[in-house]
Amino acid sequence: MLSLLNAALPNVTLAPKTDAAISCLCLRPGRGTRDFPERLILTQAQGVIGDRWLTTAWLTLPDGSPDPRVQVSILPQRVLDLVWTDRENTIHPGDQIVADLDMSEENLPIGTLIRAGTAVLRVSDEPNYGCVKWKARYGADALKWVESHPALRLRGVLCCVEQDGVVNLQDRLQVLHIPSSR
Repeated sequence: MLSLLNAALPNVTLAPKTDAAISCLCLRPGRGTRDFPERLILTQAQGVIGDRWLTTAWLTLPDGSPDPRVQVSILPQRVLDLVWTDRENTIHPGDQIVADLDMSEENLPIGTLIRAGTAVLRVSDEPNYGCVKWKARYGADALKWVESHPALRLRGVLCCVEQDGVVNLQDRLQVLHIPSSR
């Protein structure tokens, strides 16, 4: 599988730089559960309304509250299409937004603002690495592949909500501002 993933890499890197189609919205009300609504409500205070981030975030601040840098996860559609081959028997990865967007460090440096419907997201400095769950669901080769290209961010990006709003399935992701410290 690794050779197939590597062969597909040139196509993955051709994803749009902005104006990216959203193919999936996902809500994780509890561990291992997924809902696929037509829209998500995003707020600075609660992240994705109804998502488990507020109560069981995997990354917390020193006071125990959820770290806002991991409120929203965006996964590249082209990567998902390559690794999620058994959609009937394997759970969706849980990223709240799946879109056909180039998520490389070059295209979306830390601090980049992205419009998602009426919401605005800021790309976090917290990387989205592959994890044990990714390996268990999509295989060791899929994990090795995403880990071996860190600058491309094949596992996607984590974001905080910069401006409250609503993102609908028919919306597109728009890169609004790229920090000048490139």
